[in-house]
Amino acid sequence: MIFKNLRDDIANVLRLDPAARSSLEVALCYPGFHAVVAHRMAHWLWQRGWLVLARLLSTVSRSITGIEIHPGARIGRRLFIDHGVGVVIGETTEIGDDVTLYQGVTLGGTSLQRGKRHPTLDDNVIIGAGAKVLGAFTVGRGARIGANAVVLSEVPAGVSVAGIPAKIIGERPKPEAAAPFLPYGTPCDDTPDPIACQLSVLHGEVARLRARLAALEEERERQALGASIPGGFGADRRSVNE
Repeated sequence: MIFKNLRDDIANVLRLDPAARSSLEVALCYPGFHAVVAHRMAHWLWQRGWLVLARLLSTVSRSITGIEIHPGARIGRRLFIDHGVGVVIGETTEIGDDVTLYQGVTLGGTSLQRGKRHPTLDDNVIIGAGAKVLGAFTVGRGARIGANAVVLSEVPAGVSVAGIPAKIIGERPKPEAAAPFLPYGTPCDDTPDPIACQLSVLHGEVARLRARLAALEEERERQALGASIPGGFGADRRSVNE
């Protein structure tokens, strides 16, 4: 039962990682695969009340793979942890099918109370390297979380988010369109940089303010010049008429 999905896991790695050359290579050389296999065994022990033994197995797995998965976490089919070093998955985390995590991802809790305190990831979620998803909320089906993002609230299905704190940067795909696989969960093609867009707006506003300031200074200089002449320009015109 524990090893039932091993073939699917290996096939999924071959599908998503062009660096993988064979099933044997994945089975022997991929720490993310090893961590998932060890977690399934530890979770089986955890569910049957062998809590210390389950934690011991997860600790041994962490020392070998660099990936920490609490044995209480619920993980679906075909989880792909790419590279993997520094990944942390907390006790009450729930992960759906076909989820991809990259190195340095943290699925953490922000509460000291027992009970649900870690995130839930729906199917087909991708989380980029170094991203932190913190709290007991849901990341919707097909969502993409960019590298180094800090996610503190629910993410709608099918959107891309990035930044600190994370904000939506990509539009939700049409319902009939399947979300494409997005390496590292980060749009790198035609999606505009939100910071660059804001800087462009600010640049235009500064240019308008400079033009307005120049016009006001020019008007002030004309008024000062008129006041410096005795009688002002109006007095000169009256004297000429007389």
